[in-house]
Amino acid sequence: MASAIRMFMLAVFAAAGFTAAAGTAESKPLVFQTDEGVAILGYDPVAYHLAGKPTKGDPTYSAEYEGAIWLFASAENRERFLADPKAYAPAYGGWCAYGMAKGGKVPIDPAAWSVVDGTLYLNVNKKVRGWWEADTANYIAQADANWPEVSRE
Repeated sequence: MASAIRMFMLAVFAAAGFTAAAGTAESKPLVFQTDEGVAILGYDPVAYHLAGKPTKGDPTYSAEYEGAIWLFASAENRERFLADPKAYAPAYGGWCAYGMAKGGKVPIDPAAWSVVDGTLYLNVNKKVRGWWEADTANYIAQADANWPEVSRE
């Protein structure tokens, strides 16, 4: 069953113009991060909430959380995050929210995002974000149900 889900995920995201890097489920971390351990490709998770847009973080303002290095655009954003990381960290460890609804960990594009009821959700690309936004409440329920199992992979 798990391999069927992975094959489905690869087909969906290949159709959306995305190609995943090779790797095993065992090697994937809880938080979506670069090979260097930087979360969400170095974008500031607080900026999505406060500035309303993706903003590259600065290595000068970094913090460690959930086994990854998070970058921030300012010292103030870093302090906000450290005071309440769960309020700012993206859902599902920063993995694609639509992918999580479908049962897998899929990398993200920081420009494909939405904040719903105060929670940051990231997607693999803007086309998939459109699918996500077409039925957000249902996909959140599916992703929430899948996350406990998928997060252990």
